[in-house]
Amino acid sequence: MASRPGILTEWPWTWLGNFKYVVLAPFVAHSTYKYLTEPTNVRDPNILLIFPFLLLRMLHNQLWISLSRYRTAKGDNRIVDKGIEFEQVDRERNWDDQIILNGLLFYWGYYKLPMTHHMPIWRTDGIILTALIHIGPVEFLYYWLHRALHHHFLYSRYHSHHHSSIVTEPITSVIHPFAEHIAYFVLFAIPLLTTVFTGTASVASFSFYILYIDVMNNMGHCNFELIPSWLFSIFPPLKYMMYTPSYHSLHHTQFRTNYALFMPFYDYIYNTMDMSSDTLYQKSLQREADSPDVVHLTHLISPESIYHLRIGFASLASNPQSSKWYLWLMWPVTVWSMMITWIYGHTFVVERNVFKNLKLQTWAIPKYRVQYFMQWQKEAIDKLIEEAILEAEEKGVKVLSLGLLNQEELNMNSELFIRKNPQLKVKVVDGSSLAVAVVLNSIPKGTTQVVLRGNLSKVACSIALALCQQGTQVAVLGEDEYKRLKARFNPEAATNLVLAKSYSAKTWLVGDGLSADDQMKAPKGTFFIPFSQFPPKKVRKDCLYFNTPAMIVPKHLENLDSCENWLPRRVMSAWRVAGILHAVEGWNVHECGNSMFDIEKIWQASLHHGFRPFTLPAATEPKT
Repeated sequence: MASRPGILTEWPWTWLGNFKYVVLAPFVAHSTYKYLTEPTNVRDPNILLIFPFLLLRMLHNQLWISLSRYRTAKGDNRIVDKGIEFEQVDRERNWDDQIILNGLLFYWGYYKLPMTHHMPIWRTDGIILTALIHIGPVEFLYYWLHRALHHHFLYSRYHSHHHSSIVTEPITSVIHPFAEHIAYFVLFAIPLLTTVFTGTASVASFSFYILYIDVMNNMGHCNFELIPSWLFSIFPPLKYMMYTPSYHSLHHTQFRTNYALFMPFYDYIYNTMDMSSDTLYQKSLQREADSPDVVHLTHLISPESIYHLRIGFASLASNPQSSKWYLWLMWPVTVWSMMITWIYGHTFVVERNVFKNLKLQTWAIPKYRVQYFMQWQKEAIDKLIEEAILEAEEKGVKVLSLGLLNQEELNMNSELFIRKNPQLKVKVVDGSSLAVAVVLNSIPKGTTQVVLRGNLSKVACSIALALCQQGTQVAVLGEDEYKRLKARFNPEAATNLVLAKSYSAKTWLVGDGLSADDQMKAPKGTFFIPFSQFPPKKVRKDCLYFNTPAMIVPKHLENLDSCENWLPRRVMSAWRVAGILHAVEGWNVHECGNSMFDIEKIWQASLHHGFRPFTLPAATEPKT
C-alpha cells in the first residue's frame, strides 16, 4: 500500500477475497443467455469472446511469472541481484484485479455502445489507427502522467505502492491502487474508443492492442534481459520505439529516470533517460548463469505440486503446501505439465537464495513421489541423480544436499557411485545428522521413554541409538524392528531398547509406515514427532503432531519467498540446512550411505550461524 493512501486506493471487491471473481458472473451469465435466446440472424458471437479472452490474459501473465522466476533463479541475463521476500509476494498477489476490472468495463462498454456489436474479425485501417494513436497521444500522455505520479503528493498517495518493489517481477507491472488503474484504463481506451467511433474497430485491433500492452508490461518488469542486440543493429531507430527490461529496471532502482511507457523517445526528448541504460543493457546480456556453492536436490511430490513450486503459482508457493479444491478444475493443465516433466527428463532450477557469501540453488528432479516406489523407474531416477551430481561437479558446486526421497534412493547406491567417481570434489550430503539432532532436541525435557514407529531408516536407527546411549528407553512395536535395532547396538545401549507391551508413553517418534491403527494405540495428548521427510497423516484430534525435522532460517538468508513443501514461511528442512552448514563451515566430507556426521557438532554449528529449532506443532494444531 502507498505510504499515505489516497482515495480509491482499495479495490471495490477486496472484501470478497478469493471469491472476487463472482463480480463477473452476472455479466458472463447474461451474455451467454442473451446469445442463446436471440434469433440466429441477430446473434453476436463476439460477446462470448470476452470471458475466454480474460482467461487467456491470466494464462499469459502466469507464463511470464514462471519464465521470469526460472530465468532469475538460473541467473543468466539477470538484471538486479537483490532478491524478493514474502512481503512483496503478498503485496502483488492481487495482480488479476486489473483483468477483472477490464472485463467489467468491456462488458459495460458492449452494452452501452451499440457500435461495438458485430465487429469484424479484422480491419487493417483500424489496426493502423490504433498503432498511430498509441505511438502519439498515448505514449505522450502517459509520460507526463507518470511524471506527475512521481510528484510527492501523488507519489505518497498512489504510485509509491508500485515502487515498493525495487526488484520487479512481471506482475509488478500491474500492481497499482484502484484509482491509478482507472487512469491507465482511460488512457489506453483512447485508441480503442477512437476505432469504435470511427467504425474501424475489429476483434483483432482490440485483442492485439491489449495483448501488446500485456506483453510489454510483463517484459519490462521481468528482471532478465531478453531483447537481443542484433535487433538494434539491424534497425537502430528501434531503441527509441521499444524499451528493454533493463531500461525500465533502472526506473525502479533510480526512480527519477526512464519514465517512458514502452517507447523511450520521450525520455530522449525531455532528457530523462538514465545515462547508464546502454551499459546495463550490455552487461545484462553478457551475464552468464550463476555457479552456485550449494545445491539442494529435491523432486516433485504429486501432480498438483507443480503449482506449489516457486516457478508455479506465487500465491501457492508462498504458503505451506495443502490440498486446494480448485486445483482439480485445472486437471487439463496438470496432465499437460505431467507430460512435460516426462518428456523433458532433466533436472531444472526452481529457486536461488543467498546465505552470507554462499550462492544457493534448489534443483528439482522431474519425478513424482509415487515414481520412486516403482521398480521400473528406479534406474531412470538413479541416472537423474547421478547426472545432477556430475553437473554440480562441473559447475564447481561445493556441496549437494539430498532432499525427500533422493536421500533414500542415493543411500542405497552412494558408496558405489562415489567409488566410481573418486575425484569428485562436490560433497554429497544427505543431512541425516542434522535431522537426528533436530528430532533429539524436539523431545520434551524429562522424557524417559519414547515409542519409535515407522520404517527403520538411517535417521531412525541413529535416533534410537542416541537415545539409548543417553539412558532414554526406546520402545518399538514390532518384534522384527526390535531384532534389527538390537543387532546394531552395543550391549550397553541395547539394555534401553524394549519391545513395547503397553502404549503409555506420550512421545512417539514416527516415520514412513506409521498406520492409522498405530496412531489409535497412542494415549490422549501424545506428541507425534516425525523423523521422516514426509509428515504422517493425522488421524487423532486429541494429540499434537509436530512438523518434519526443520529449522527457522536467520534473517540474513535472502531471497526466500516460497515455502518448502508443507513447512511454514522461512523454515527449511534439516536436510536442506545441513548442506548449507557443510559449505559455510568448509567440511570437506561426504555424508551419505552408511556415513553419519557428528550430530552434536552440526547442531552447534546450526545455532552458531543463526538457525533456530522449529519444534512447534504443525500449522493446523489439533484441538483437544
